[in-house]
Amino acid sequence: MAPGIVPAGSWIKAYSGMSVDNVKGLVLALSSSFFIGASFIVKKKGLKKAGASGVRAGVGGYSYLFEPLWWVGMITMIVGEIANFAAYAFAPAILVTPLGALSIIISAVLAHIILREKLHVFGILGCALCVVGSTTIVLHAPQERMIESVKEVWDLATEPAFLVYAVIVIAAVLVLILYFVPQYGHTHIMVNIGVCSLVGSLSVMSVKALGIALKLTLSGMNQLVYPQTWTFTMVVGICVITQMNYLNKALDTFNTAVVSPIYYVMFTSFTILASVIMFKDWDRQNPTQIVTEMCGFVTILSGTFLLHKTKDMSDGIASSLPLRLPKHVDEDSFASEGIPLTRQNH
Repeated sequence: MAPGIVPAGSWIKAYSGMSVDNVKGLVLALSSSFFIGASFIVKKKGLKKAGASGVRAGVGGYSYLFEPLWWVGMITMIVGEIANFAAYAFAPAILVTPLGALSIIISAVLAHIILREKLHVFGILGCALCVVGSTTIVLHAPQERMIESVKEVWDLATEPAFLVYAVIVIAAVLVLILYFVPQYGHTHIMVNIGVCSLVGSLSVMSVKALGIALKLTLSGMNQLVYPQTWTFTMVVGICVITQMNYLNKALDTFNTAVVSPIYYVMFTSFTILASVIMFKDWDRQNPTQIVTEMCGFVTILSGTFLLHKTKDMSDGIASSLPLRLPKHVDEDSFASEGIPLTRQNH
């Protein structure tokens, strides 16, 4: 063989993480990002329309349940989540979850076109960074762990390390819901999104388990006879309802192009942490792959940060708003316009 010529097979070895199952997971995750990104915009339109004739979701109303446009957005999100659900059955969470960054790009572009929420040139750079980071992670994703029964997933979920993580998450969510949401949910964007992100990390692990159970069942190994399958199903249901409720509150109160990237960053961070603890994804990778994945993740974080910080820069809104508002100012009037506020006590 002539020097300098690299055998074709070496490329496959170099990126051994891109197995057939990983490719299936990749395609499903990409389609999921499109549907979910579009659903943010349609749901936002529905929430605005419902809020104009009833009690807004941001202040505890549920009039959006009678708004057809909101249901269109909800159905679109469900389609995206089903594709995402299927992706977790084929590929590891550390590959699937970061691809959610693409939904941010779709959401930001559609918000610019449909909702007239301006996207600054640095926001476009942020979108590009998200694509670069996602590509880096895709090319270095670990191979899927071979699991032969949902009971094996249950054993992983009941190991001490993950149980400690789950207890901490549940405790934090209860504190946020019972104390912080009633007092600060209308003015602090991180409160409602924090609930969604923490609960989301548990829902992804349960979705992963349920997806594996269905995949094995369809291949001839019935997993529906195990109580663990139905336990994971119940956890998924509870988590999804909780996420939907608090995400609606965040979307109704704050700007879509701000909610989407912040939610993505927090959700992805907690999900990757949960996946590393439960499925031990990094045990099957060398240090170079791990460092490369982390660089890709940091690149995505940088992109989402740019999308957040440059929102509406062209209109000068970010610079013209005061950092502190007098207590007599009606903050709901600002929130209804989608402008995120943070109350600071004097």
